[in-house]
Amino acid sequence: MKRALLGLLALSVLTFGCTAQQASGTPTPRPQTPATSPAGDTGTPTAGESPLAAATPGESPTPGGSPVAGGTPAGPIELPALPGKTPPRLTQKKTIKMTTDAGDLLIEVYPEAAPNAVARFLELVEKGFYDDTPVFRVVKNPQPFVAQFGINWRGDFPTWQEKNFKDDPSLFKLERGTLAFAKGGPDTNSTQVFINYTDNSKLASPEYNFTTFGKVVEGMDIADSWKAVGDPSMGLDQGQLWSDGEKYLKSVPEKPNMIVKMEIVD
Repeated sequence: MKRALLGLLALSVLTFGCTAQQASGTPTPRPQTPATSPAGDTGTPTAGESPLAAATPGESPTPGGSPVAGGTPAGPIELPALPGKTPPRLTQKKTIKMTTDAGDLLIEVYPEAAPNAVARFLELVEKGFYDDTPVFRVVKNPQPFVAQFGINWRGDFPTWQEKNFKDDPSLFKLERGTLAFAKGGPDTNSTQVFINYTDNSKLASPEYNFTTFGKVVEGMDIADSWKAVGDPSMGLDQGQLWSDGEKYLKSVPEKPNMIVKMEIVD
């Protein structure tokens, strides 16, 4: 299977190297084809593309095949439901501290909102996957869109590109500050995550099915301060990051913000 790289397109959220699909003008994220794969979306992305990530459909979020469930009991959790959806009551949460070179964020994730996504995210946080990695895609113009991260080229971390997990039903709005996995089609979520700078709830429609699994509860001003580097729509080259991250980062004229560490704190 070809490696796929997640990347949010300009006016789109996340995507890996697939051909962009126009969607009635609705911006969406998609994955990009890695530099080692046959050319896919190598040009400037256009508005209306959908988010993509490459992976084998249907795999479980954890090596053992069972999503991580549960969390710390929580008080009332404000996560607005999509119109026409009746999501479960959210009673559990996990809190993650994201330390970046620009400051710290606190992120809450909700196992009952998206069990597969939360299981994968917590697993990667515990493994240190996101430590010392770039916020490689920040789209702010012509209007705020998303910030995307989740590429680690060190050791055996690149193998996680292929460890896709099944989609959770999209039940909650993709409001400003919420998190979702980037993907390249149904059931192709793997490592890349985006934070919404604005209300991108159209990406939660059945056509795209990006799924909210958590939100920034402190430090959204830090996320707002992250630099947009590389291509205005696609950010840094994902293929080069996966294949030769250290060398590539040294070569780019403007450096991205870096995630120093992510850890579960509650």
